Amino acid sequence: MENIQRDTHRYFIADASGRILAELDYAYINHDMTYTVDSIFVSPELRGQGIASQLLDAIVTDAKSEDKTIKAVCPYAKAAFQRYPEKYQEIEYKP
Repeated sequence: MENIQRDTHRYFIADASGRILAELDYAYINHDMTYTVDSIFVSPELRGQGIASQLLDAIVTDAKSEDKTIKAVCPYAKAAFQRYPEKYQEIEYKP
């Protein structure tokens, strides 16, 4: 797993110079009880290595530990939630 960092409204991977190589952007809804995964970007040099999945897993892990849910907004997250319901259904936001 790459070194995933978290700061305000994003999870990211940066190289030694600080250049962002991958990033998951999120916001809060539902009185801050739900994360919305708004976008996931992975630079071309890291694509095909499961980095987007690792970023999504990082926010899922944190959401579970914080008793929050996740609303998949970006196409990648939506597809992952549909493809692997056994992995995501307990954390998925249901209005």
